[in-house]
Amino acid sequence: MRTVTVTILPRFRGDKKAPMFAITAPMCYGVCVMKIYVDFDDCLCETARSFSDLAVELFDKHVPYEEIRFFELNKSFDLNEEQYEQFMLKGHEPDVLLSYKETPGASQVINEWLSEGHEVSIITGRPFSAYDASRKWLDDHDLSQVKLYCLNKYGRDSFIKNSDFSLELEDYYKMTFDFAVEDSPKAFRFFSHLPDLKVLVIDRPWNKDCTFPGGNYTRCFDWESIRRIVGEKRDAK
Repeated sequence: MRTVTVTILPRFRGDKKAPMFAITAPMCYGVCVMKIYVDFDDCLCETARSFSDLAVELFDKHVPYEEIRFFELNKSFDLNEEQYEQFMLKGHEPDVLLSYKETPGASQVINEWLSEGHEVSIITGRPFSAYDASRKWLDDHDLSQVKLYCLNKYGRDSFIKNSDFSLELEDYYKMTFDFAVEDSPKAFRFFSHLPDLKVLVIDRPWNKDCTFPGGNYTRCFDWESIRRIVGEKRDAK
């Protein structure tokens, strides 16, 4: 496959080597390069399962993973404002972030996409203070080639005072993708500017009852089904 890539160089925030914004526009000859958005928590790693254990450890709140019915963790674990802040701060400590187990098949499938020349961007709602640990988690799981952006999806700067994000919404909306891998219904609104985007929703307890915004959304039960769907589009080009 032969590609020509035009890149807008990223800006850097202080001495952190995290791009403020970067767009790569591949021009393909023969086989088209696809651009793929992947969320981090509960797409790449089993964050909610770890949070279920953390709720027991911190507050003796016993909510099994299968019963986490709300994306809003304060609702799922019945936490007051003070408890929720403590919970989220603990859950974003570097050693805790690094302990999250990989969702089976995630790194293997993503590395297959990369080897075929496709672009993969990890776009997480984690605050920028979690960037270094998140980057290390990716590197430790053989995902050193993927780009990582911290996007203010959910206003989570409330639990880490004066937190920052490496990708602003105005710049995110200039990016385009062929596929998105997500678990959160709260994130679906960030795809409305891309009518041709195929959104692959990883099946989780908190999205089982949600109504998808359109026919371009598909529920996926594992990374093997994600691989198959993306492969079908690749082979059709």
